[in-house]
Amino acid sequence: MMEVLSSPWKWYVAGPLIGLIVPTLLVIGNKTFGISASMRHICAACAPAGVKFFKYDWKKEVWNLYFVGGIIIGAIVATLFLGNGKPIDVSPKLAEELAQYGIANFDGLVPRDLFSWENLLTLKGFLLMVVGGFLVGFGSRYAGGCTSGHAIMGLSSLQLPSLIATISFMVGGFLMANFLLPFILKL
Repeated sequence: MMEVLSSPWKWYVAGPLIGLIVPTLLVIGNKTFGISASMRHICAACAPAGVKFFKYDWKKEVWNLYFVGGIIIGAIVATLFLGNGKPIDVSPKLAEELAQYGIANFDGLVPRDLFSWENLLTLKGFLLMVVGGFLVGFGSRYAGGCTSGHAIMGLSSLQLPSLIATISFMVGGFLMANFLLPFILKL
């Protein structure tokens, strides 16, 4: 049993399990799946400073905070108790491509040459971590939800705005990965 939990799951197992979240949430409590809304709930609970956007009954959505808490606890449990101790395999093609930009120091899937406290104060690190983080947050707010909310929940409930948002996320990701990221990595 531990072998099953500590090894990667095939897409045809993990995908349907993620997909089953949608009908389960709808049937059990008429709830929608999405992670980015939890940040709004946290802000509404912790800092009700009279901002109109945060004036709502966040307690009705407290289940979402438990859901996100479960994800965090699950990640901690998986890391501490279900890891196999081996380094995560990075595709040799990806490692070779990143080496062309001087990135070879991996800590799991995270290239330490990019994502570390020391690199935060460089132009490349600032662009990737601070500006990139801001753009992800702004984009999910502007789109009215994150990729998980739109691509999993919105598409499965046949919402046109979710289709538009998901297409936009994908196009933006392709443009970033193929055109902007190589330029930033050369900095």
